[in-house]
Amino acid sequence: MRQPVLSAEEVAAFLDEVFPQQAGVYRVVSVAPMSAVLTQAIDDRHLRPGGTVSGPTMFAIADCAFYVAVLAMIGREALTVTTTLTINFLRKPAATDLRAEARILKLGRTLATGDVLVYSEGMADPAAHAAVTYAVPSARA
Repeated sequence: MRQPVLSAEEVAAFLDEVFPQQAGVYRVVSVAPMSAVLTQAIDDRHLRPGGTVSGPTMFAIADCAFYVAVLAMIGREALTVTTTLTINFLRKPAATDLRAEARILKLGRTLATGDVLVYSEGMADPAAHAAVTYAVPSARA
């Protein structure tokens, strides 16, 4: 199996470089062949009425987790972009930190397809599942 070309630390540094406005929002926990794990600290700005984590917050960490998984495999390609992301909210998330586990199911020359499970800290079952496709820059093809 292909190994990542970037480490978790290298991907995190690249994110800070190309998205400085998001620096510190996510923590890249790990990258492995065709996968990545991210966490996000949750506070009041991420909550919706009823005290649960908002859907847009879970959507964003799913998107970022898959981006990290792809970058880890292909390298520093900032113009790798989301083409589709469908998210299913499975259960009420706790108002705790989030963990996103992304896996790439197919990494082709122009598209990467996979999924992401989003968990609330302390919950065994996922709060959301996302199916994701990313376009990779044509320079790779």
